[in-house]
Amino acid sequence: MSLTEAPPAPPSQPEEPQRLKLRKPSTRKRLVPYWLLLPGILWLLVFFALPLVYQASTSVQTGSLEQGFEVTWHFQTYVDALRDYYPQFIRSLLYAGTATILCLLLGYPLAYLIAFKAGRWRNLVLVLVIAPFFTSFLIRTLAWKTILADGGAVVDVLNTLHVLDVTSWLGWTESNRVLATPMAVVCGLTYNFLPFMILPLYTSLERIDGRLHEAAGDLYATPATTFRKVTLPLSMPGVVSGTLLTFIPASGDYVNAELLGSTDTKMVGSVIQSQFLRVLDYPTAAALSFILMAVVLLAVTFYIRRSGTEDLV
Repeated sequence: MSLTEAPPAPPSQPEEPQRLKLRKPSTRKRLVPYWLLLPGILWLLVFFALPLVYQASTSVQTGSLEQGFEVTWHFQTYVDALRDYYPQFIRSLLYAGTATILCLLLGYPLAYLIAFKAGRWRNLVLVLVIAPFFTSFLIRTLAWKTILADGGAVVDVLNTLHVLDVTSWLGWTESNRVLATPMAVVCGLTYNFLPFMILPLYTSLERIDGRLHEAAGDLYATPATTFRKVTLPLSMPGVVSGTLLTFIPASGDYVNAELLGSTDTKMVGSVIQSQFLRVLDYPTAAALSFILMAVVLLAVTFYIRRSGTEDLV
């Protein structure tokens, strides 16, 4: 190396990466989520929590409408209400459970067809599913009085097929009529709450990746095995959501029991409505409401724990 040549420069050291300084969000930004939640929280407090507290205080009152009611912590009202009206509680759970099972049996195939087979007709079928919501709940129920009327086409067909002979033996209908029987009430509940079953089921089924079905077919799985191993487990959130959305309102319904049933088919919702508006026994009505809420809450909690799914649609 000649003296005029400069020595080679040492290899450059890699520059130290600059440390990013994370700025803490301001107090105002941290409070934004809470401000967004505030309207919903206020809504729940005003229209759910406060009426619930008021009804709880009403359930332990004594007195009359003329003399006034006073909180005396009379918990015997709960015991008397459960003792006097336990048949209506059992009947409500039985009717609601039967309607929920029927909605599941009818709704799952329809939701499956909409999700996987409807194609370009999917939106039209979905509109037809929610079409009953375009009319009043009361009108839809009154329509069933015409459908199930004595001497109508439905009753004639059931008589011809001897279906009423079987259902009358089971105690669900009479030998020649359907109206004012448990079957009429269950039919009304099933029809009115069927969309609440179909929509969650469709949402859950529509999320399933079609490639999973193809993979099951590549592994020589039959359609029945694919449904049992792939489709049904992945659609369980929709099954749970649909059954809850059907069973909970059906157990407290009184419109179907009033319009399609008789005095022998009264549900607990009918008793609560009568105690509030006719008998004017507010403590008993409030106690019945809380007993119904507790029973449904226990049943729902047990059902969710046994369903084996953690997410709901």
